[in-house]
Amino acid sequence: MNSDSLDPAETSTVERSRRISPNAWVPRQIFLTRGVGYHEDRLHSFELALREAGLAPFNLVTVSSILPPGCDVVQREDGLTELLPGQIVFCVLARENTDQPHKRITASVGMAIPEDPTQHGYISEHNSQTETPNQSNRHAAFLAADMLATSMGRTLDSRPQARQEGGTFRIENRSIQTQAITAEAIGRKNGSWTTVVACAAFVL
Repeated sequence: MNSDSLDPAETSTVERSRRISPNAWVPRQIFLTRGVGYHEDRLHSFELALREAGLAPFNLVTVSSILPPGCDVVQREDGLTELLPGQIVFCVLARENTDQPHKRITASVGMAIPEDPTQHGYISEHNSQTETPNQSNRHAAFLAADMLATSMGRTLDSRPQARQEGGTFRIENRSIQTQAITAEAIGRKNGSWTTVVACAAFVL
């Protein structure tokens, strides 16, 4: 069909589809980061946590749980150099906050990376007010690996001791590599707000 025969609205849609590459919104890199913030105002404590994570200059848009095939995992410093202030940055973000003195909080993000580079992986977010940093970190890694496993028609051992293993999971002859990052903090005595964030940020 010739675009000349379409009405103006349809013509505009056709022209946009020609301009925008099918891969324009598929991230090529991802990096993990974390931060902690303290302030008497809850929102401000979140902002300070984002600053420590290096993410405050960007407009964050949270997305769900897919790690694109072939998406390179890079160091935080390398990923941040690809971003500009004010840029929209898609991410998977975990956050937790408290104003209770001595309360331990954690926020974790885990990634499951399949052995086959043409297959997509999974990203999980997890937050807790009861777990140690290691428990939270391993839980996030397990969640991501289990989501990937179920997409293959398999399930991982969900017993707590299995979750403690982390690292590489194997499903028959397939391997699932996991990475995770956790931010942890203890609520301050003065009752101000404490916020922790963990994030997997995409670079387009």
